[in-house]
Amino acid sequence: MPKMDDEKRKQLRKRTQIVMAGRTPEDQFGFVNTPIYRGSTVLYPDYETLKHRSQRFTYGTKGTPTTQALENAWSEIAGAAGTVLAPSGLAAMTLALMTALKAGDHLLVTDSAYLPTRHFCNTVLARMGVETSYYDPSIGAGLKRLLKPNTTAVLVEAPGSQSFEMQDIPAIAEVAHAHGMCVIMDNTWATPLFFPPHERGVDLAVEAGTKYLGGHSDILLGLVSANPLWLKRLRATFDAFAICAGPEDCFLALRGLRTMELRLREAERQGLALANWLAERAEVKRVLHPALPGTPGHEIWKRDFLGASGLFSVILQPCSEKALAALLDGLELFGMGYSWGGFESLVIPFDCASYRTATTWNPGGPALRFQVGLEDMDDLIADLEAGFARMRE
Repeated sequence: MPKMDDEKRKQLRKRTQIVMAGRTPEDQFGFVNTPIYRGSTVLYPDYETLKHRSQRFTYGTKGTPTTQALENAWSEIAGAAGTVLAPSGLAAMTLALMTALKAGDHLLVTDSAYLPTRHFCNTVLARMGVETSYYDPSIGAGLKRLLKPNTTAVLVEAPGSQSFEMQDIPAIAEVAHAHGMCVIMDNTWATPLFFPPHERGVDLAVEAGTKYLGGHSDILLGLVSANPLWLKRLRATFDAFAICAGPEDCFLALRGLRTMELRLREAERQGLALANWLAERAEVKRVLHPALPGTPGHEIWKRDFLGASGLFSVILQPCSEKALAALLDGLELFGMGYSWGGFESLVIPFDCASYRTATTWNPGGPALRFQVGLEDMDDLIADLEAGFARMRE
């Protein structure tokens, strides 16, 4: 099998690209997949090479053939200049923030951001002398009025964690770049397959590979991809921290990558099917799914996104906590767990009211977030129908 030149690889369609990306059978004695390289010490052939560290791999924390394969593959499908790996999605986010910020800086964060990200901003970054302000996710180009002389970065997340607000990321990026700011995005919901972040103006794109990249709820992994302007600084920050992803997790992520497009398309189909069914239920007040026509932010999704994953939320009609527990506790196919992107369906109750500061969360009923897996839709619906019956009783 001859090696394909880089220009020809760039012309491949995305589905083919993710099958080919990061694979070099010619370097692996013809084996299709890069194996797991475990190691700390790397030997040098001679004094001059050691003195100048003039070989590709110098020490375990600097990378291995396994991590390089995943970094190269992700950079290719994300349209990035380069990628670094971290041991979790949150670790990747903190690495991106530390890359862009220094003491005395001001950071703008969407009010719909992932709660552990807020915690990092409110604790570690605050101790380091970084001020964080939260903004309404619908602000768009209006972000300009929140800028201070020391505002150096803006964090976006679309759709919003749990509450699924959409953001006009190109408009925000235009304002940010006009003022020399770094745009950081949590792109885990869509992945680069459904939202190409660097094409839309994002400088540092963060992904929790734990989710759709892994796809089987058995790894912890984070990725940060960068455009050419920010890659050198990202790599320097990564090298200073040496927060390395595990070799087995990188190997499993590479394996998951090959089927990610197929799984995402099925997740989109399944998610929309369940969202439409829930929208017709008397027990449901409204569905929060950006790909659903009529949902706030749908037009932005249709303009900027190439698809939708299987994660969305619903607001139930007002009910007692006992009734909500009756619905959830008897479910046999929907597990309760704080993750998503795997093959199994999940549901969690949530309430954003206690930590929102720029917006008010008052949905008018209990909120549930659904992760729709690969089970048969008729079985999932039957499980929820039984749950709603328990809730009514």
